Amino acid sequence: ESHKVKAGTPTMGGILIMISIFAATLLWADLTNFYIWIVLFIGAGFFVIGFYDDYLMQIKKRSNGLSAKGKFLLQVIVAFAGGAMLYIYPDFSSRITVPLLKTVSPDLGYAYVPFAVLVIVGTSNAVNLTDGLDGLAIGPVIIAAATYMMFAYVTGHIKIADYLQIHYVAGCGELTILCGAVAGAGLGFLWFNAYPAQVFMGDVGSLPLGAVLGAVAVITKQEILMIVVGGVFVLEAVSVILQVGYFKISGGHRIFKMAPIHHHFELKGWAEPKVIVRFWIVAIMLALFSLSTLKLR
Repeated sequence: ESHKVKAGTPTMGGILIMISIFAATLLWADLTNFYIWIVLFIGAGFFVIGFYDDYLMQIKKRSNGLSAKGKFLLQVIVAFAGGAMLYIYPDFSSRITVPLLKTVSPDLGYAYVPFAVLVIVGTSNAVNLTDGLDGLAIGPVIIAAATYMMFAYVTGHIKIADYLQIHYVAGCGELTILCGAVAGAGLGFLWFNAYPAQVFMGDVGSLPLGAVLGAVAVITKQEILMIVVGGVFVLEAVSVILQVGYFKISGGHRIFKMAPIHHHFELKGWAEPKVIVRFWIVAIMLALFSLSTLKLR
């Protein structure tokens, strides 16, 4: 009810974010780097999906845009293509890293591709669910991008990777530039998306931003750690899953006043800016803990 005043606020601002990311990466990254192109491919694919969904809702005035099944299928196709290209790339390993356990690194083999799909699609949709308040999604996206910028650098530096006893991924250090572009574009967007928002990002922004973060997590071998780095996104997604599941099995009862969980806190009386800033604080704390795992192993 309190969000009715936001009616008429321009959306699809994610177009500006993604153009900025693509332009900065193409200008400054090493375009002979395989990983750069993989992340750009995945980001572009999810950008098209998000754009078409927003186009149907905002321009064609179709209330639901793409069907949930259709959108999910397209996301899986793009993520599977990206995961498969990574798997067959000679210099890339199908081993995964388990946070805090430096001697545990299982090789998933062929199962690595569906695992990569799970990380990419899951992160994409989790960011999408978080995008419900002014600046709520883009803040943790900036924090996660800055965190993975550091992960990309140390993972792609043979001496630092050896010192930290983490997987060395030759060439992934170039993703530092792409992550920096995500953080920079996010800061530029936040200037106009901060409460009260002058523009919303829409699916054209939230879907590809989440997919890019998921793809970087896969390449840097910090896939599982995305659960911590993107803890705010995970919390939002889990709140929806629990709410819907409990509603069905209990015959109409709810766990939260409303899901995603940021709306629950609004209905409990928290002002929108308070919800947003407190979620940012949680995101920063989780990012700092995630970085500490490089040594706490």
